[in-house]
Amino acid sequence: MSDTITPAAVREKRPTAGRGLFFILLLVGIVAILLLLALTRRSAEGPLVPTEAPIPISVVVETVSLETALSLEETFSGMVQARRVSQLGFSSGGRIASVLVDIGDRVAENQLLARLDTRDLKAQLSAALASVDEAKANHTLALATVERQRKLFERGHVSGQRVDEVEAEVAAAAARIEAARAQADTLRVTIDLAEIRAPYAGTITARMSDEGAIAVPGSIMLELVEAGHLEARIGLPANAAVEMEVGNTYMLISDRGPVPAKLKASTGIIDQNLRTVMSVFDISEAASVEAGAVVRLALERDIDERGFWVPV
Repeated sequence: MSDTITPAAVREKRPTAGRGLFFILLLVGIVAILLLLALTRRSAEGPLVPTEAPIPISVVVETVSLETALSLEETFSGMVQARRVSQLGFSSGGRIASVLVDIGDRVAENQLLARLDTRDLKAQLSAALASVDEAKANHTLALATVERQRKLFERGHVSGQRVDEVEAEVAAAAARIEAARAQADTLRVTIDLAEIRAPYAGTITARMSDEGAIAVPGSIMLELVEAGHLEARIGLPANAAVEMEVGNTYMLISDRGPVPAKLKASTGIIDQNLRTVMSVFDISEAASVEAGAVVRLALERDIDERGFWVPV
């Protein structure tokens, strides 16, 4: 049995009057809302109408022409550093007796800066010197004994072995003298190293300990920066570094003005990170710039190429 729909059963679907009226009211509502929003957001002053002419944008005009070559001035920066910076300390431990300088003090070469308590070392030195005197006395006695034993040997009163024994005692006494002297010299050196003296003239830039503290062997006590000898270290491109001659004087520029400097050395090795060659300049007039200042070196470079060259 099959279900068959007859043409009479098919009815055409048509919109009703109620649905049409609802659709029209919906459109009217939407239009009313849009008009309301437009009226509420409208400026009270009305539409903006420009009344003044716009200000033109100023530009820089550069006249260019075809050139066959160009000469450029390139600037490279570097840092001024002291030629020598030393971190000073005691080679042996002990209690710090005195610190004679402070940060910022200018010191002369070989000036005493700090010292340890050396009373114990001086007592040991006195004992060592007494041992030297004792060894000398024993040596003198041994020499006299040898002389007597030789005379007795010539008379046949003692054997040759006895003479050999006293001669060995003389040698042993001489060795004890040298050992006592070496011990005394070691103590003298230790006492000398219990003092810190300036290896060169400079300025104290750091002080790590004070009086009464216990100094650890090898620990840093003071930092000394050399005065009067400054260097400028500037990284240069490899082609520029090759053209510069060691010994020539170049003019560096700092915030205080020109700084004459002589090219001291060039490493000749390109730094893998900076891709530059480190060049060291010796600053002859140290008073014209301070350590830590930035200096600049201007070099001219010629470019043999045709083109229109304009500033960046």
